[in-house]
Amino acid sequence: MAARKSSFLRLFKFATVGSLGLLWDTCTVLSLRDIIGLNAAALAAYFVAASFNWTLNRVWTFRDVGRHDHPLLQWLRFLSANSLAFFLNRGTVYLLFFFSPFCVNHPVVALVVGALAGMGANFKLSERLVFRERPPQSVLELGEISVGMVDPELPQPQTDEASSGRDNP
Repeated sequence: MAARKSSFLRLFKFATVGSLGLLWDTCTVLSLRDIIGLNAAALAAYFVAASFNWTLNRVWTFRDVGRHDHPLLQWLRFLSANSLAFFLNRGTVYLLFFFSPFCVNHPVVALVVGALAGMGANFKLSERLVFRERPPQSVLELGEISVGMVDPELPQPQTDEASSGRDNP
């Protein structure tokens, strides 16, 4: 019960941070669209909002885990782990821009729908791959964690090859 409550609280915090990120996203799109065009502004705004969200999630939502990583490496892992959510989010935004003149004139509508489309995937991927007690020991382990083959918080048994360098009695 306590784990479920903790997970719900994290999801609430994550959604709150995401709402603030949507504000950054919208402001960036509206600020840049006349300068670089709507599509380029939407792409640039994603990285602004994602960086803002990673920072707030690191210091608030997941402040009790994931502090062992170098911030730059964790930010890069956040961006790469959430690439699926990126495609859900921006795919929805661009589809709405393409099919709905209303969304071209009111991009905030497309941005809200896109944010909702990517939020669930973003949360699960951030929880499983980015903000964790134990960092992955290799790229292979990161891949195994991402597809659910390995529990991200349990230490994995060492193979004979990995333990051959240790002194054995």
